Amino acid sequence: MVGLSQLGNKVGFIGKVSNDDLGNKYEEGLNKENVQYLYSKKKEPVPTGTCLILITPDSERTMVTFLGTAGKINENDIDTNAVKNSEFLFLEGYLWDEGEPKKAFEKAINNSNKVAMSLSDLFCVERHKPHFLELVKNKLDITFANEQEIMSLINVQKFDDVIKFAKEINKLIVVTRGDKGAVAIDKNEIVEVSAKKNLQIKDLTGAGDLFAGGFLHGLINNKSTRESLETGTEMSSKVIQIIGARLNN
Repeated sequence: MVGLSQLGNKVGFIGKVSNDDLGNKYEEGLNKENVQYLYSKKKEPVPTGTCLILITPDSERTMVTFLGTAGKINENDIDTNAVKNSEFLFLEGYLWDEGEPKKAFEKAINNSNKVAMSLSDLFCVERHKPHFLELVKNKLDITFANEQEIMSLINVQKFDDVIKFAKEINKLIVVTRGDKGAVAIDKNEIVEVSAKKNLQIKDLTGAGDLFAGGFLHGLINNKSTRESLETGTEMSSKVIQIIGARLNN
């Protein structure tokens, strides 16, 4: 959302924090980046979530995550008017879970115009595979994933099978492939772009989010699939050369 805002788009964010120190800092951070916060925080039984990210010298990460009250999101937290008035709804697979979060996702999807989702993490895919597959096949207009996530989701070993799957379900699937670049499969159209070269990679945190933001920016502004992929690649290549998940304005 921050990436989309920095590119000049009007965006809002629905997510649950508590009325505590970290929750206040989170809301302040969104406001600073011109992201409308579409949730009225209050004191929750569970505190605001946190994520401690440990970065090794090879730029890979270990995430120690406490979802906190973010994982307690429910259908009452969804601002249906905001969803209905938006061109795109973007969902994070991290927050999908059985029970109340599932109901929140369903309410948002049912009130959306177009819906995109990031599979978020290989662990999420493995944990929720039947549900994610149902979403990808029948509910989502756009799916964002990396190569490992999408191949795990459909239980294949070859990337050609991912292309075949995308064509069969007739949906737009956008896949990042590390140093092999990125590819978008939309019906019978397959568009590939190369990864940026000679980067000083420091931290991979935020790469997928910034890629999705750049791609959606292109789509929203009537750019071609190739131009959208290139914008996504440009955004992600910038964020991996700094520490942290947000680009400096």
